[in-house]
Amino acid sequence: MNDQRPAILLDEGFARWRWTRGYVENVAAAIVLAVADEHATGRIYNVGEPETLSMAEWAREVGKAAGWNGEVIVLPKDRLPAHMVMDSGANQDILVDSTRIRKELGYREPVPMDEALRRTIAWERANPPEKIDSRMYDYDAEDAVLAELKKQTG
Repeated sequence: MNDQRPAILLDEGFARWRWTRGYVENVAAAIVLAVADEHATGRIYNVGEPETLSMAEWAREVGKAAGWNGEVIVLPKDRLPAHMVMDSGANQDILVDSTRIRKELGYREPVPMDEALRRTIAWERANPPEKIDSRMYDYDAEDAVLAELKKQTG
């Protein structure tokens, strides 16, 4: 997204995969709430956003927050460049239900998702990794897939 690529290609299985997330300030607020409320004594609470997005939906939301105008394109593994084939075992979603902490302790995220994404992106841009593994990127191969898709769709 920072490189202003026209598209992000995703494996269709990975694109459907859902994994509950939580912004650090929101998770911290939930912990403080549970520690401070005597009703929480001896209770176990899950914390995470109330709606879990698929990886494709998440990539689109991150892109929007990052000011990226590209598109997320979902493809079968056999159409992706080799460096983009995911062997992640994304066959089972990782979801948590945060209903208990919401009902029993009145938990609500103090930082909405769009603001949490904006803050996270700002931090990531201000703190880039010192070393990037160039094997993770092959823009020529990605461009070849995009050109083939364009040819097929006219």
